[in-house]
Amino acid sequence: MKRFGITIAMVVVCYALFAQKGQVNKAANYLESGDLDRALECIQIATDSTSEKSSRSINWPRTWQVRGEIFQANDKKLKSITDDPLTEAFNSYKRAMALDLNNKFSKSLKVNLTLLINDLQKEAITDYNDSAYVDAVKKFEQILEIYEMSVFHSDDSFIDTAIIYNCGLAALNAEQFDKAIKYFKQTSQLGYNPEASYIWSAKAYKNIKDSLNALETLKEGFSIYQNDVGIMNELIQILLELDSRDEAIKYLDMAIENNPEVNYYLIKGDLYKKNGDEENAINFYEEALTIKPENIMALYNLGVIYYNRGVKQVELAGKVPINDEVAYQNEIDKSRIWWGKSLPYIEKCHQLDPSDVTIKETLKTLYLRLKLMEKYQTIAGE
Repeated sequence: MKRFGITIAMVVVCYALFAQKGQVNKAANYLESGDLDRALECIQIATDSTSEKSSRSINWPRTWQVRGEIFQANDKKLKSITDDPLTEAFNSYKRAMALDLNNKFSKSLKVNLTLLINDLQKEAITDYNDSAYVDAVKKFEQILEIYEMSVFHSDDSFIDTAIIYNCGLAALNAEQFDKAIKYFKQTSQLGYNPEASYIWSAKAYKNIKDSLNALETLKEGFSIYQNDVGIMNELIQILLELDSRDEAIKYLDMAIENNPEVNYYLIKGDLYKKNGDEENAINFYEEALTIKPENIMALYNLGVIYYNRGVKQVELAGKVPINDEVAYQNEIDKSRIWWGKSLPYIEKCHQLDPSDVTIKETLKTLYLRLKLMEKYQTIAGE
């Protein structure tokens, strides 16, 4: 009788075990037939940590695999349980893998995770396009974590650089700048959109007020991709922000040698103007006009230089002794010469952009100083 009693007890224990595993199998069958409600009900019973009956099924890898499959269905009905079904699926598969010590389910879990990568990617792109950048980062990072899992170790030669890059973009927009730097450094090293990766990484550094690392990042990028206009422009811009004028001029010279673009001449002219070297500034503004004769910035800057020289001549005239009328008139005549040189540039600017108030006021002042009253009346009446 004693042996019989032990046998009966063992049967009861086994029945309880199989009963709970049966809930998992039923959940899988219901899911396959499209009955999500009943599938969810069964898997909740099997994963109920407060129930003694689930003590076995809750530690069975297959339980969490099926739970992952249910949440991966991403049905609207699941929204009553979680706002993020795919993350529930992700966490369920992770738990299944942790419990699958003998790799009994590794092949089927790899299939599950491969399908989950596709679902996560679609949702991450949707989140990104909807400006839900934090959610996009989370999903892109889940994809990267999946690729690091043991079931993918045989595929370690494959690195999804596009996902790393997208993760960096999402992090940058989510203002998770440290993450953005981390991911863009990876893509630049892996050769995926490296030029853009250097630029985005530098922008992330600038957002955390680390201009020096931003500058070093761009210099590193430029040392490899010297013909990339984007890196060059960002590099020059940050040098200007740091007021490193001499170094900015050095890089501008290299930029002009590779690509004689009008903006480079304009920037170089501005730098020389700030340094008080008006002659070089004039030369570079004129170079810009040889490339683009109607560039309004070059025209206006030249006009302003000559206009200001005329104003200085008036100031000099004010220092002439009162009784020296000849010397005074000479200085005034010189001022009119400079204003005369300024006039065609400012007139051209007004012709190109009649709505610009600053240009219009400068032109009115020139007409007054040159006593061109008919022209003054015309522009004043516009």
